[in-house]
Parts: sequence; C-alpha cells; structure tokens
Amino acid sequence: MHYHFIGIKGSGMASLATIVADRGDEVSGSDIEKYIFTQQPLEERHIPITSFSADNIHEGDTVIIGNAFNESNPEVKKALAMDTVKTYWYHEFLGSLAKEYTSISVAGTHGKTTTTGMLSHVMSLAAPTGYLIGDGTGEMPKDSRYFVLESCEYQRHFLAYKPEYAIITNIELDHVDYYKDMEDYCDAFEAFANQIQKGVVLFGDDAAVRSLHVKTEHLYYGLKDHNDVQAVHVKQHEDGMQFDVLYRKKLFAHFDLPFVGKPLLWNSLGVIAIGIMEGLSGELLQEGLQSFPGVKRRFTIEENGDNVYIDDYAHHPTAVKYMIEAARIKYPGKKVIALFKPDRYSRIYYFMDRFAEELNQADEVYLCHFPENAAREDGIDITISDLADKCEKATVINEDEEAARMLAQRGPAVYLFMSSKDIYKLKNIVKTFQ
Repeated sequence: MHYHFIGIKGSGMASLATIVADRGDEVSGSDIEKYIFTQQPLEERHIPITSFSADNIHEGDTVIIGNAFNESNPEVKKALAMDTVKTYWYHEFLGSLAKEYTSISVAGTHGKTTTTGMLSHVMSLAAPTGYLIGDGTGEMPKDSRYFVLESCEYQRHFLAYKPEYAIITNIELDHVDYYKDMEDYCDAFEAFANQIQKGVVLFGDDAAVRSLHVKTEHLYYGLKDHNDVQAVHVKQHEDGMQFDVLYRKKLFAHFDLPFVGKPLLWNSLGVIAIGIMEGLSGELLQEGLQSFPGVKRRFTIEENGDNVYIDDYAHHPTAVKYMIEAARIKYPGKKVIALFKPDRYSRIYYFMDRFAEELNQADEVYLCHFPENAAREDGIDITISDLADKCEKATVINEDEEAARMLAQRGPAVYLFMSSKDIYKLKNIVKTFQ
C-alpha cells in the first residue's frame, strides 16, 4: 500500500512516516524545501520528499494529513475531494495504528518526549518495542509487542488514542490559544485518563494531576509520601543521581542513573511505575534507565574545552527553569548563558512574567526574535523586546555571525540554547568561533 504524508517533516509526521516504512509499506511525503533535522531518518529510509503539489495525490493512495494543514494546501484539498483516496489526520491514523500493539501513551505538559524515549528504550529490553517520539524519530521493529507513543494534548488530539497503558507526567496550563482555562485543560486530561484500557500512572506530586477524577486502574508516582511508587534517599551530583524506590511502602529496587535534574528523576519514576504495572524487574529497569542514550534536542550536551553547549526544546517557563537548574547541578561553578527563541506569540504573551523570572536565573540572557512563521493569534501584538523589557538580564540579538562571535567571547560558559524552533543553528555558528 502507498502512503503519502502531507507535511512529512513535522516532528510527529516524520516519526509516523518512518514507522509506516518500517512496517513494509511504500511511503512518500511533501513539505517545504527548507532543511529540517527531522528529515534525516526519512532520507536514511530513502523516503522521497517533494514540494507541495496537487500532482502528488494519486488514486488509491492513503493520505496522512499533518494537523497543521487545511484545505488551503493544494494536496489536502485534492485528497479530501477524491473518493478513491483514503484520508486520515495525523492523530486519527496514529490512534488506529496503536490498536495493533500493546500501546503505551505518554502525555503531560512537560517531559513527554524524553519520557517516551526513555520508556521505549526500557521496554525494548522486555520485548520488541516500536516508538513514536516528538523529536522526529520513530521505529517499528518486526514482531513488535509494545508501541510507545508521545501523545499531545493540543486541541484534544490525544483523545484519538485508547492505549492499554499511559503516563501523565504533569499538568500545567499550555496551548492557551486553544484551551479556555486550567479547568478546560484538566478536563481534557481527565477524559484521556478515563479511556485508557488497562492502567495509567500519574505524577502524584502535581496538584493538578491529583485533582483528576480517574476511574481507570492507576498508580501515583513521585517523591512525596502519599504516592504508590515513591523515590526516597535521593542524591544528585554532577555525575548523576541515586535513589531507592518504594512500591506501596516496601523497597522495590535501588537505582543509580547517569543523568541530573528533577525532570529526569520524575520521568524515570514514571517509567518505573509502568514497569511495575507490567511486572518488570528492578534489575531490568535499572539496566534500561542506566543505558538510556537520550533523545534529540532534549538536554543534548556538546563539550569543547571549557565551553559547554546544551540544546533543548524548552519553550515553556517551567522547562526553562529546570534547564537552568540542571545545568547548575551538572556544571557547578560555571557561568550559565541562556539563549531563548520563542515559538508562539500567545505563549509569550500569557507567560511573559514567568519567562522573565525563570530566564533571570541564568548569569546572562540573550533573546532571539520570533520566527517569521510563528503562530500569531488575533489581538496579540507583541515583540521579543516586550519580554526583554521585563527580563533585566536580557539582550535581544539576531541569529547571525556577528551575534555568534559576541557570544563566543562571553565564554567559557555553559550555553543553553532553548527553543522548539531551530535555535540549534545559532549554536553551530557559535562553536566555529571557539
């Protein structure tokens, strides 16, 4: 069967296209011509990528439409108009695919991508495991038993998924262009939790998660005493973390892991809780977590002499907060330089004071302009200078060689490049001057 993906370079779409190709089907896709890092696994599988054109749609095709597109796109318009073409929106097709496996969704405001990567790596030690990660990577080994999928709450898309298991990593209001308020946001997560088939694990230290009325079988995980799966005796240092896990107040296992920061501790606990639900041993979970290689654009570290470059997808003030905290644990005594590029006008507008507060925890702050294609909602008229005015340490820069040369001279330092957009390109230029 031939599948055509409209918007194939999107992070979820690229992941899904690689999975369909791994399953043995013929795959093609279309997108903008600009190079995006998500196309590398597509090229490795020799998946043809063309520019948008109605000529790409053929009778008998199955067409997967990226959620960012509508009938203003010529391919979408033609595909929806043809009776001989079967069409799915991205989340619809993914929900259908998940039914063929023991599927595990990873949902939550923060930590979805890393937790999905971590969980899929661990589960692969128990049985063949496929995965779809929001960093543009996906894989479906032959005879896969498990399928771990990152599940986004935007526009309630994750309600298309009814997996056997799920993790909810946390709940903090986001996507304010769609959700009316926190009550509306929590309502979506509650509906999602209650359609899980077998069991859901919930971050029990989060008051919003605790507020959900969950009827599905569930376990809470976290650091506080009222959790079913609890980390105790936690120690963190620049080389990693150690802790014991109690399962319903009894020692389950000891863990010694090579990464730092509270988010990775919480993510690990969520994975451990799923492992407990599936009857995995503490030894297997330790082996899987200890060998987890990380995922793209999530606290990805490069070192060059006295300089450190960390690339991360952080695009919410809470993510910025934990990025800076983790950098200080990992590299004590080093100067921390935060570089941030916004994605949505509504997100900056709504969280502007919190962005300023968290960015100011760095030693120096540099802000990049909104990208030309940033989502701009009606009635929101701001620029990056509005954020800079509230952030006392901030300087607005362009993403060019002049700025990169200046940044290089500010070292030695830990440079935190934070954005859901392509700020990693500026990182690559800074490296050439050091």
